[in-house]
Amino acid sequence: MYSSLELIILLLFCSVGLVALLRNAKLPPMIAYFLVGLILGPSGLAVLTDSESNRHLVEFGIVFLMFTIGLEFSLPTLNSMRKILFGVGLTQVGITLLISTMLAMFVGLSLIDGFVVGAAVTMSSTAIVSKILMERLDLNTRHGKLSIGILLFQDLAVIPVLILISTLANPNFDLFQSFSIVLIKATILFVIVFWVGKPVLNWWFGIIARQKSSELFVLNVLMVTLVFAYVTDYFGLSFALGAFVAGMLISETHYRFQVESDIAPFRDILLGLFFITIGMMLDLNLLFSNILLILAFLIILILFKSLLITFLIKIFGYETGVGIRTGVILAHAGEFSFVILALAQQEKILNDFVSQVVLAVALLSMLLAPFIIQFNGRIARKLSKTYLKNSQDNIKNIEELGHKFNDHVVLCGFGRSGQYLSRFLSEENIPYIAVDIDMTRVNDAAAAGENVVYGDASRLEVLKAAGIDRAKGLIVTYADDRASEKVLTVVRSYNKDIPVIVRTMDESGLEKIRAAGANEVVPEVLEGSLMLASHALVIFDVPLSRVIKKIREFRESKYKIFKGYFKGISDEKDDLINQHQLHSIEIKNKSFLNGKLLSDIPFEEYGISIHHLRRPNMLEDIEPRDDLRLNTGDVVVVLGHFEEIRLFENYSLNGK
Repeated sequence: MYSSLELIILLLFCSVGLVALLRNAKLPPMIAYFLVGLILGPSGLAVLTDSESNRHLVEFGIVFLMFTIGLEFSLPTLNSMRKILFGVGLTQVGITLLISTMLAMFVGLSLIDGFVVGAAVTMSSTAIVSKILMERLDLNTRHGKLSIGILLFQDLAVIPVLILISTLANPNFDLFQSFSIVLIKATILFVIVFWVGKPVLNWWFGIIARQKSSELFVLNVLMVTLVFAYVTDYFGLSFALGAFVAGMLISETHYRFQVESDIAPFRDILLGLFFITIGMMLDLNLLFSNILLILAFLIILILFKSLLITFLIKIFGYETGVGIRTGVILAHAGEFSFVILALAQQEKILNDFVSQVVLAVALLSMLLAPFIIQFNGRIARKLSKTYLKNSQDNIKNIEELGHKFNDHVVLCGFGRSGQYLSRFLSEENIPYIAVDIDMTRVNDAAAAGENVVYGDASRLEVLKAAGIDRAKGLIVTYADDRASEKVLTVVRSYNKDIPVIVRTMDESGLEKIRAAGANEVVPEVLEGSLMLASHALVIFDVPLSRVIKKIREFRESKYKIFKGYFKGISDEKDDLINQHQLHSIEIKNKSFLNGKLLSDIPFEEYGISIHHLRRPNMLEDIEPRDDLRLNTGDVVVVLGHFEEIRLFENYSLNGK
């Protein structure tokens, strides 16, 4: 028998090893946790046993999984994607659930068992799909948007599914009456929570944030999440609904990014334990003795979901190839499949054999998903001759236009920035070809006589067709730095000499884009600030020649003067992880830094630098020098990233 400490060490050892191994194989960490539960669970080495405490971990895992999903939602996001969400997404979930339930009943399961199985196989993995689409820079493609929209609706649909499963567990339930009561309760609760909750949470989080204690902030997030989970459970709904609502409410406050940053380690550990308990549920003996049946169901699941989603997307007016790509991407099961199965097992709805088979099929489909998803384009072009022909015809169309030009400019992206730029080029009689993946925009602009074609500028054949060999330069107008880097990688692997100018939103991606091969990087926010400053200086009677000289100096210094700025509540949508910010730290009488020489303070260890120093009753800022000693009342202005500054501020107070 292992002691508690030995069990913890063994769990950590296995988890660290398998997570590292699977990350190298580019597989999600959740698979590693499944394997840990499988290896150490009752059907493996029997180190971990099924117990009441483990079942509580499952509940906590579900709560924090739903809280995480809630954080990703916001009402504006839902509104902007409503056509995909409540069109394709609703149809996919409804029809997949209906057909899956009917098929399960056809093979001998009851209506309730069939509903649970159908709900489990309807879901797909948000974590796997979003990660792969992000890495492949496919989020803004048609199949990418469709996939994310369907996944978001699946995440929403989990709430009524979990409530229904809890209701179905009651042997004397009346489906219509039970569901009506639940719906009324949920509606009243949502109205009260969203009417009262947002201002109250903003006020309460403001009080907690002013204490400047990361421990208190994390405890507060945990408390709020569990209070919401308890309230919804008390009203006869579910823990998961409360956690989801808490996440959604916090996503609407000014503290969303702080919550995401602080809760991430705690959340990931709890979710890891949750997936370990799911792995413990799998019976290896049953798996091996029914391997052919499980593999048959696995193939049926992948083919069924792929074909159904392809068909539904075709009905909504998209071409077959886009439907095939989306179907392949969403053909597997997801995290919520395990949540549904775990809840059904707790409520003693599914028998062990059915639960084990569905669990094994879901797990195997998720293991296969990363390998299948990366071939979605090839599969679509192989199966859909029209999609392949459209792709080939599109290249020919680009070539036909490209052959008309020499010494031209290739514009990657024809959004607002690309269109404004094209007008400048036309004014100077510089020919251009624009490449864009928004078909509506391309059709409108082409009909108006613009030299714009449909295509993905990160594909070499598209750039070749656009005449990159004969072009005088290439300009990337994307707002997405990752997409710009992908284009740069393709361009520089083929042509190292062509001048490339890249637009970026701010200074956060400057160095990475330069390193990827850009000759010039134009940060939109900084250039906007330069223009604002130049107009202001001219109005304030500064000579135009001096203004032009100043702007040239700022650009030649790579915008050094603009590095970092003081953030406020209105900047909640900024990416706090990637952007530099300035922050003032006042030296109090009891501060750890009081009396310290600047040379003795480990700024570099925290990844920050001292920007300047202010002293009481001194009008001018002081340039930092190693021999300066800090005194009470001094204000140290530091430059760094959000988390680095937070850690350094703790150090400045107590030396820790």
